[in-house]
Amino acid sequence: MTTKKSKVIIIGSGPAGYTAAIYAARAMLEPILIEGIQPGGQLTITTDVENYPGFADIIQGPWLMDQMRLQAKNTGVEVINDHINLCNLVEYPFQMKGDSGIEYLAESLIICTGAQAKWLGLKTEETFMGFGVSACATCDGFFYKDKSVVVVGGGNTAVEEALFLTNFASKVTLIHRRDTLRCEKILENRLLNNKKI
Repeated sequence: MTTKKSKVIIIGSGPAGYTAAIYAARAMLEPILIEGIQPGGQLTITTDVENYPGFADIIQGPWLMDQMRLQAKNTGVEVINDHINLCNLVEYPFQMKGDSGIEYLAESLIICTGAQAKWLGLKTEETFMGFGVSACATCDGFFYKDKSVVVVGGGNTAVEEALFLTNFASKVTLIHRRDTLRCEKILENRLLNNKKI
């Protein structure tokens, strides 16, 4: 069995993971970043990113993640494509095992595993996953061309998904549980001014 040792191991390859890795590399800690199941995190499925500082125009999420990955590698981060399935935080150094069979040992561990879709908890969600039920408008939006769709939620993600779906769907209905939306005002204004929603 192969064993990899590092002063710092970062699990997760979204913006937080890459930022932690870059700072660890700059501190000469020779970090290892383990990408996980979805390398690049949610930004890899986000088309338009308009709230990232330093860019006057809208940028693409996958492009931004590519830039972070390149910067991390250029600073000396070892990036490994693996998924950690076992983690022992009781013994020191911390021990992890990946799906690849590699064992990892780290003096410090930074966990940046990101966010996941929040499901409603309906029995039929799993049954219809991929058959009309989705948690990724960017991935599945084209399946809903000229159809009426429903998006559940009132935060930034739900509103962004609803706005994106107007590129395909004939009508988008947003269902949320409060009297007001929790999203940013700029998104709320776009939503309220979109005739398809």
